[in-house]
Amino acid sequence: MTLRFLTTGESHGRCLIGFIEGIPSGLPLAEEDLNGDLKRRMAGYGRGGRMKIESDQAILLSGVFRGKTTGAPIAVMIENKDWQLQREDKLPPINFPRPGHADLAGLLKYDQTDIRAISERASARETAARVALGAIAKKFLAQFGVDILGIVTEIGGIVSRPPSLSIRQLRSQVESSPLRFPSPQEEKAVMELIDRCKEEGDSLGGAFLVIAEGVPVGLGSHVQWDNRLDAALAQAIISIQAIKAVEIGEGLENSRRKGSEAHDQIGYKEGRFFRHSNRAGGTEGGISNGEPVLVTGYMKPISSIRKPMASVDMATKEPGKSHYQRADVCAVPAASVVGEAMVALVLATFFQEKFAGDSMTEVTQSYKTYQEMVSRR
Repeated sequence: MTLRFLTTGESHGRCLIGFIEGIPSGLPLAEEDLNGDLKRRMAGYGRGGRMKIESDQAILLSGVFRGKTTGAPIAVMIENKDWQLQREDKLPPINFPRPGHADLAGLLKYDQTDIRAISERASARETAARVALGAIAKKFLAQFGVDILGIVTEIGGIVSRPPSLSIRQLRSQVESSPLRFPSPQEEKAVMELIDRCKEEGDSLGGAFLVIAEGVPVGLGSHVQWDNRLDAALAQAIISIQAIKAVEIGEGLENSRRKGSEAHDQIGYKEGRFFRHSNRAGGTEGGISNGEPVLVTGYMKPISSIRKPMASVDMATKEPGKSHYQRADVCAVPAASVVGEAMVALVLATFFQEKFAGDSMTEVTQSYKTYQEMVSRR
């Protein structure tokens, strides 16, 4: 069965809902499996006042019976506590679109007059539903030894270089860091920079890296453009609000190297092929090669800022200043958790395509048979 997912809901609507279809029956799943990631998404230095109002909790509406998935579509709901304060019948229309947001393009495309008709759905609040669905995908992949971690590598031009790319070595530091930085040396400077931007009414962007270990060789295909694993990963990351660029492995640096310096040389040891390096980021020819999958997302600064920016009144066409709505100063740490979810959803999709089965028993048997075949090579 093919895995697919959708979300619905608005930033200040009653709730957000996510749907995922294709998760096999028999996977142990509880709301607690989702709530940990939702809490991680809400954290991070530089988050705005909305996170003081919300306390995101997942409610499993369908697809789970007696603590295990049934094979039916799974629906997850996350209630918005702020919705009563922002109900549409209580608020005046907003006429000045924000530069960098979906406001203007969305108003023109959908023939709307009030910016809220666009901004409510375009808001990154939608990613709470994606994180909940991603937690389900991570639980599924974990049954087969796949582990995923998102780390922040840059904020406001300050780079934090991980001492290693091993999830086991990185996780404790990253999860205890208010910035999700892999090394603590740069944290103070970045937090001071975020504080200054907050005082100035500005915002900051940055970059995050998602690492996926234990990904089996053979996910994805070279035979058609839309079957390529790296293409799907790139689309998934660029779909996150405010992400404007994606890198697989050391893609940027590889473009500056000679071929002999860029490609990962091959070895064989103890019954398996391996690479002496992982500059390709775990994919070659659109196929996972057994090395850790590495995907970097580059996030622009949040578009809703207190510092006034030039705009135009949609009703009168007169010049003015853009509307400001309560927002984060820096959401890169949160984006790294969303990146985890999107990578997990893509990997789970390709995993289910490769080892297709309606039950965990069936998928597990298919996976074991394939691994035995690969080991004989």
